[in-house]
Amino acid sequence: MNSFAEPQRQVVASTAHRNPPRKTAPTLRITSAERVIDQRSGVTKGELVEFYASVSALMLPHLRARPVALVRAPDGVDAELFFQKHADASELPGVVPQDRALDPGHEPLLTIPSQRGLLSAAQMNTIEFHTWNATTRTIARPDRIVFDLDPGEGVAWPRMQEAARLLHGFLDELGLASFVKTSGGKGLHVVVPLTPRYPWDVVKGFAHALVQHVAAVIPDRFVAKSGPKNRVGKIFIDYLRNGFGATTASAWSARARPGMGVSVPIAWDELDALSGAAHWTVRNVASRIAVGNTPWAAYSGARQGLAAAMKALGFDPKSEVTWQRT
Repeated sequence: MNSFAEPQRQVVASTAHRNPPRKTAPTLRITSAERVIDQRSGVTKGELVEFYASVSALMLPHLRARPVALVRAPDGVDAELFFQKHADASELPGVVPQDRALDPGHEPLLTIPSQRGLLSAAQMNTIEFHTWNATTRTIARPDRIVFDLDPGEGVAWPRMQEAARLLHGFLDELGLASFVKTSGGKGLHVVVPLTPRYPWDVVKGFAHALVQHVAAVIPDRFVAKSGPKNRVGKIFIDYLRNGFGATTASAWSARARPGMGVSVPIAWDELDALSGAAHWTVRNVASRIAVGNTPWAAYSGARQGLAAAMKALGFDPKSEVTWQRT
């Protein structure tokens, strides 16, 4: 059974055609609920917690068994943000510390298996939830590739839509199924589900080689180097999300940006109708809850190997090249 399907069905019956329920976990006390955390939209801390309560059944399958990093904004989205891969779980009921052996030499990684963990993190001023490309069960072997389409200065939204379609088409040519979601910020995330076979360095190396190839074939649209100066008027396909310990904003995560966009799974044929990467926000996402994870219903069944795609691209996983963990 697809891991995204069952929670989506549970939510449809209770939230279709109405606003998210104004409730949280029964024993969770929300402090400073009326504090505005985004001046542009006027969203308050209490609204953010209510938002996470409303999408928790949809979001938890995307968090399941994955190490999570938290982006906290104690003074709102316009002030300093704090990115945390480790935290004192005793202050976050429902957030579960993992075996230190998963990331030797560091404090325990964290997972969030329940609504309580999600809401307690929001109570502690967490706005964004980012996940690894591997689960705790197979931490040494990623089970997805993420391509983050990152627009440079001057890139209009229609060019982003075109870029996502071009990348989708190229992945199709390699025989790789891919899924897309809004980032909630400026770009789009294209996700390739994998059978967890290859180690991190090989998967990241393949992603890098693919991005270099796309940038070489369509140099007026794409670049393969990060940095604002390198992508003026172009789009950087960020492959760096695929290293050990790297993370990407989870589906259904709010973003710590003015306007409070939300990262939402979409179907490829919905892309043209979107107004931007923050098409859905904390304030309007209720209209999308009934659709939920349905656009990604085939995700779990699409897990795939990379051998044929590597061969088609001319990438040798046994190469002596060492891909650095960046």
